[in-house]
Amino acid sequence: MTTTTRTAHGSIRGPGGAGGARGGRRARTVRRPGAPGRGLGALRRDDRGQTAVEFLGMTPFIILIMLVLWECALIGYTFSLAGNAADVAARRGSGAEYAPGAACRAGALEDLPAAWASGATVSCGRGADLYEATVTLKVPVLVPGLFDLDIGIDGEAGSALEDWR
Repeated sequence: MTTTTRTAHGSIRGPGGAGGARGGRRARTVRRPGAPGRGLGALRRDDRGQTAVEFLGMTPFIILIMLVLWECALIGYTFSLAGNAADVAARRGSGAEYAPGAACRAGALEDLPAAWASGATVSCGRGADLYEATVTLKVPVLVPGLFDLDIGIDGEAGSALEDWR
């Protein structure tokens, strides 16, 4: 689609205008953006939907990055759980008059979620002045069949021994 423009001298330019009919300068046609034909509007029309296609292409990578970040959060949470479980186990073991090993193990597994408690390893023992506990937890995997993290996170703690004499 073409438009007719008025020049600064008051003459009309464009198809059939005075500037184009005389032998003077050739008439200039101005295309509106998005008008059919060659130019920027035609290029814009060719790019329609490109953002949607690129987003669909990036979606698997976005999901993979989210899974990796979630797994990193699970690793951090496992560190927190292992330290807390070892601390509780050492306190229970040091305060138990009878069967401190059983009290230690029960204390370690008491507050652990099922995903962490199933693979937990607890070792308790009496030191010189401390009752020491070590809890090893395996990091759960968000998608078990996809990959396996064979990482054991250790939490160690000690508590002063109670004198039961």
